[in-house]
Amino acid sequence: MSEQWEDLPAEVREQVDAALTQGRIMQAVKAAWDELREWGLGLREAQEFVYARHQALAIRPEDSDDPLDLASLADRAAGLPGRIVAIEAVWDGDTVHDWFVLLMAVLDEPAGEQCLATVYNRPGPHTEASRAREAGRALAAHLGVPFRFADPENSYKGSVRAHRLDRRSHRT
Repeated sequence: MSEQWEDLPAEVREQVDAALTQGRIMQAVKAAWDELREWGLGLREAQEFVYARHQALAIRPEDSDDPLDLASLADRAAGLPGRIVAIEAVWDGDTVHDWFVLLMAVLDEPAGEQCLATVYNRPGPHTEASRAREAGRALAAHLGVPFRFADPENSYKGSVRAHRLDRRSHRT
């Protein structure tokens, strides 16, 4: 990858690095892909290229973890519009961070959801799932609302969000 990196025009290398250091992964992939297409390479190769560059820059996902302490989460929740009816943890992922967990506030009025924190995998005994579960349970207890952490295979099954969507689809 280092040889290919040096073969990229300086302007493209600067665009990719700037996007990565600002956490804008898709912008970095697009900048790389725009150039790599001329080499006959596809989107998958551009993603792998950006992932390798991300690793070379030593940008670790844990550097961008959102605070998971109860006070920080409660402050973020208090700033949301509307009433929180549940806290849910939902699996998500991308090509750079692999799997991670989103800690979501489910709102009643206005209906919707807001991400309160993104929890990345870190080395050590506590996985992203256990840290998100602990923080989510504490926040839900503090707010007096239910907490749910979905199975990654069926992330919407039984969730407050899925119930709301199901109700909307049955309205006439």
